[in-house]
Amino acid sequence: MIQSIYYMDQTITILTPTDWKDYELIDSGDGMKLERFGTYIVARPDPRAVWQRKAPLAWEHAHAHFIRSAIDEGHWDIHTPPPHDWSVRYHDIVFTLKPTSFKHVGIFPEQAVNWQWMQKIINAKPIRILNLFAYTGGATMAALSSGAQVTHVDSAKSTIEWAKANVEASKLTDKPIRWITDDAYKFAFRETKRKNTYDGIILDPPRFGRGPKGEIWKIENDLPKLLSVCRELLSPTPAFILLNAYTADLSSLVLSHLLADMTSHLGGSMTAGELTITDSTSNRLLPNGIFARWSAS
Repeated sequence: MIQSIYYMDQTITILTPTDWKDYELIDSGDGMKLERFGTYIVARPDPRAVWQRKAPLAWEHAHAHFIRSAIDEGHWDIHTPPPHDWSVRYHDIVFTLKPTSFKHVGIFPEQAVNWQWMQKIINAKPIRILNLFAYTGGATMAALSSGAQVTHVDSAKSTIEWAKANVEASKLTDKPIRWITDDAYKFAFRETKRKNTYDGIILDPPRFGRGPKGEIWKIENDLPKLLSVCRELLSPTPAFILLNAYTADLSSLVLSHLLADMTSHLGGSMTAGELTITDSTSNRLLPNGIFARWSAS
């Protein structure tokens, strides 16, 4: 963790995980990143990696390249198929992986720093957590393994099934989890009507997306409204709130201001900044998103 500056009593921070064994960012540059997931090496586009590559020969060992054909679409050029049981482990949680048509493989390794942060707060307490835009369940599994109860919400049924496979692979199926396939805003709003509350809320919204019934999500328009609803879902003694984003249109300052509005009545402490991965060839930090997080202490 590299602490950068203080702004409005908040720390602007750069975070990078240092304890991955099954994942490695080998090199980056020329709009691409070269990564190892287990023993399988992939090359994928990354618009932030505008610098030059440091290990050009390493790219020849990639088993698969993602070829972009549009902003959010493309295809994989697979030289060697991935293992039949392709997966990676982070401590006690397991991710089953597969190549998708939108370049992802089912995990965001930079989120490990947030998983650790949550686990320290949960610390075996059976607190209730709402995970919105929960994807393949990294934060869900981290919370479950630490003793929390989790409501996992994602709009895509196929992604919910993927998350369930990860929970099973991590031997967490006996933990208290509720699976919800729904639009995040609609579900959160209904929860306010049901008077349900949560001790922790996780939000990992996309820049643009669609709900299960075609609902359109635009982060700049809809995130403030969702946070306003989520404020009503906080228990009388909430433990934490975590907000992530991957869009270059916003900065971590935007997220911190939004989260400050949401938590103005609570006290506690807040940190905001960038999530990164360290390039093992050059030790450069590749930006992988922005975050803001609040905790009661």
